[in-house]
Parts: sequence; C-alpha cells; structure tokens
Amino acid sequence: MHANEQLIQKFYTAFQNKDAQTMVGCYHPDIEFQDPAFGQLKGKEAGAMWLMLVEKSQNLTIRFSNIKADDTKGSADWEADYNFSKTGRTIQNKIHANFTFKDGRILVHKDQFSMWKWLGMAMGPVGYFLGWWPALGNKVKKEAVTGLQLYMKRKRM
Repeated sequence: MHANEQLIQKFYTAFQNKDAQTMVGCYHPDIEFQDPAFGQLKGKEAGAMWLMLVEKSQNLTIRFSNIKADDTKGSADWEADYNFSKTGRTIQNKIHANFTFKDGRILVHKDQFSMWKWLGMAMGPVGYFLGWWPALGNKVKKEAVTGLQLYMKRKRM
C-alpha cells in the first residue's frame, strides 16, 4: 500500500474512532479543505472543523472505501450516518474525497456530496423541495461557518 493510501486510511480510521487530534495531525499546516456545507477552510479552521464535529457527534458512524493514492494525489469514498442536531433527522451522507499531498501530509482535501440530498435528509420535504435553491445552501453554509468561528473562539484557537 502506498504511503499516501496509508495516510488516508489513518485519517478515516481516526474519524471512526472519534480521534480528531490524529485526523488534524494528518493535515499539512497549510491545509485547504472544501465541502458544500462549510465552503473553503484553510489552516487551523480545517482542523478545528473536525475537532468540533467529532466533539459534537452523537451516534456517528463512519465507513470508508476505495482508497487510492500516489505521490501527489489521492481519493476515497466515505459515508457518515448521524442525526442532524437541529432537527434530529437521520443523515446518511455519501461523500467522495479528493486529496493532494505535501511532505507526507494532506495539503488539499475536497469533499463532494449532493447538498440537495443532504438538505432533504436534514430538513425533510422542505429541504427536498427547496434544496436546489442556492439561497438555502448558502444559509446552511453561513450557519456552519458561524458555528465554527464560535467554537474556535470558545476554545481559543
């Protein structure tokens, strides 16, 4: 197994074990993270997001597969099952991740998933009906980033 495949496996195994410190340790200091819920996060923000998500997670189950990597890039598929804190609704999110590496760590991490499907699971019929509307996705992203900023301020990060 390539060293970068091992790095991706270490990252998601730590996530399964709710070990956010190990996850953050897999990231390069100049990490750039991006997904539909948080948008783009850089450096400490990206690590703080995982710390916050793991800390807040209840009945979170993570599965991962299809890890592929070479010297410069990699990918994996992963799934997260959890209850959305605001509505209590069950989320079964399927995510595809792409990575680039530098100095034996993850430099860029981009998660892709259907925001429309996620909004439908999180908000029920309203989410399915309005999930295609960019304003709803932007509202969720703004709330996620604001929550992250408050978390970082509270933890003095």
